[in-house]
Amino acid sequence: MTGRRRTRSTFRTNLPRSMRARSMSALAVCAALAAGCGVVPGTSADSEGGEVTVMTWAPEGTDATNKPGMPAMAQAYARWINSTGGLNGRKLKVLTCNDHNDRVTAAKCARRAADEDVVAVVGSYSQFGDDFLGPLASAGIPYIGGYGVTNDEFTNPMSYPVNGGSPALLAGLGKELAAVCGPVALVRPDTIAGDQLPQLLDSGLRAGGHAPARNQLAAEDATEYGTHTRLALERTTNPLPEKKGCVVPALGDRTNTFMDSFRRDREDYPDVRTATVLGSVDQTVINATGGRSGPYEDAYITGWYPVASDARWDGMKKVIKEEAFGDNRIDPQDAGVQTTWIAYTVLKTVVESLEGGEVSSTTVRRALDDGLGVTTGGLTPTLRWRFEDLLSVVGFPRLVNSQVTLQVVREGRLVAARKGFINTTKLLENAED
Repeated sequence: MTGRRRTRSTFRTNLPRSMRARSMSALAVCAALAAGCGVVPGTSADSEGGEVTVMTWAPEGTDATNKPGMPAMAQAYARWINSTGGLNGRKLKVLTCNDHNDRVTAAKCARRAADEDVVAVVGSYSQFGDDFLGPLASAGIPYIGGYGVTNDEFTNPMSYPVNGGSPALLAGLGKELAAVCGPVALVRPDTIAGDQLPQLLDSGLRAGGHAPARNQLAAEDATEYGTHTRLALERTTNPLPEKKGCVVPALGDRTNTFMDSFRRDREDYPDVRTATVLGSVDQTVINATGGRSGPYEDAYITGWYPVASDARWDGMKKVIKEEAFGDNRIDPQDAGVQTTWIAYTVLKTVVESLEGGEVSSTTVRRALDDGLGVTTGGLTPTLRWRFEDLLSVVGFPRLVNSQVTLQVVREGRLVAARKGFINTTKLLENAED
C-alpha cells in the first residue's frame, strides 16, 4: 500500500452503477512499454518434458514497503516441486525481479517476462499495475495471484487475483470497527495506493451505522510519526467518547515505525483501541511492540486467509522447512508469502489440468478462463475465473474472492476472532468517493 503520489486515484469506485462490471473485462489491453530488467534465476533443470518458466517479482531493499519473502518463497516452491517430479513431469523455472517500488522498473520487469516467454507471472507484489499489466497483456501473459494493491489487478482481463486485495481488508475491518469503536482515525500513506483506503474503510463503517473515519495522510518512508500519533489520539479521544476511539494505521512496513511513536505518546491520552490489516501487522510486529503489554492487545486485524497457526498452512510450512530453512526472508506469517504459496497452487492445478499437453501463456490463460476450479485446502474458497464467476462489483470486475478473516490479538498472540470467512462483496459495492 505504497507508491509515489500522482494526480489520479489508484482505485476508482465512483463508476456509474449502470456500467456493469463484467463489461470491463472486455476492455482492450494497453500497448507494451519499452523496458528491460535484470532477473535472478530460480531453480531450473532440463527434462524430456521441458520446462515451465514463470516470473515472480516484488520490491526489495527500498525505503518503503518491501516483500522479499515472495520471490524467495517462489524459489523454495520451485526447489520443492522439482524434487518431487516437477509440474506434471515438467521442471519449474522461476525468474525473479526487483521492481524497487518504481514504475519504470516495474515495466522493465514485465517486459523482461515477455522477452523470456514466461507462461505466467505468479504470486507477485507491485503497486504499479498500470505500468506492468500493459506489457503483460500485450504479450498475453497472465498475472496470477498479485497482492491486490492496485485497481488494475481487479480490472485487467489478464489478471487472476486470488484474494480481495486491500479493498476487501479495509471494508471488512470497517464493518467490524463500527460496532466497537467511537471515533476512528485512519493513518495511511500519502500515495496513489493510499488514496483509495478511506473510502473502503468508510464503506464498512457506514454499513455498521458509523460515521466516516478521520483521514490522515502520512509519508510512506518517514522515520518517526510523532505528529501523526498525537493528532490521531487527539481526534479519537477529544471530547471523550462513549466508546473507546480506534486508531487504524495502514502504513505497510512503516506501521511498526508508527507504533514506536504511538507507544510513547498514548500515555498522555485516554485509552484507545488499535486496528489494522494483515500486511501492515503480523505476529513479528506484535512481538516487537510489546506483545500482550503492547498497543496491539485486543486489536482487530483483517486478513485474507486463516491465521498462520492454522493447520491448513502445514503444507507450506513443510516446504519452507525443507527447502528454505534459515532463509529469514521467508516468514510463514507474512501475507505476501502466503499469497505466493496460493498463487503457485493455482499454477500447479492449471499445469496438471493440461494433462501433458502444451504449457504456454495461451493454454494457461485458456484453462483459467474456461472455468478451472482451484481448491487451496480451505485457505480460500474455491477459486474460479469464468465470466459467470466474477462478482460484478463495480470498479472491481476481476474480483472472484471477496472473503476476509477476522483476527484479534489476545495475550499477545494473533488468533482467529471468529470461525470462517466474512464476505465483503456488498461492502465493496457500496464503496464511494
